[in-house]
Amino acid sequence: MTMFLTALMAAAQEEQAVSTAGAGIGIVMSLVWLAVVVVVIASVWKVFTKAGEPGWAAIVPIYNIIVMLKIAGKPLWWILLLLIPFVNIIIGILVLIALAKNFGKGAGFGVGLAVLGIIFFPILGFGDAKFNPQP
Repeated sequence: MTMFLTALMAAAQEEQAVSTAGAGIGIVMSLVWLAVVVVVIASVWKVFTKAGEPGWAAIVPIYNIIVMLKIAGKPLWWILLLLIPFVNIIIGILVLIALAKNFGKGAGFGVGLAVLGIIFFPILGFGDAKFNPQP
């Protein structure tokens, strides 16, 4: 009976160690995710201010899309297209390509904004790109 209790206690300690390690990994991953979110928000904020729009608009849901459409030079009714599944992917890419062109970048940079925004938004926001709306 004593061996059984000893084995049971050892298993419980091992399980607790695994749980503690899992919690530690979860906390670290949460902090990394929070850092990524802060960088993206700061980058979009900077892009908005470069375009002459209020930076705080980057953190207001729906209004940030309206401002993004305005900066990209797209009509406001495109927000309805962004509500349609699958169509919203194409429209989102087109908006980001137009946004990139208005900052003097090419279509490839716009696709980069859509696919790897965590990298391309800081480049656009904190880089030397100037807002120059295209007709």
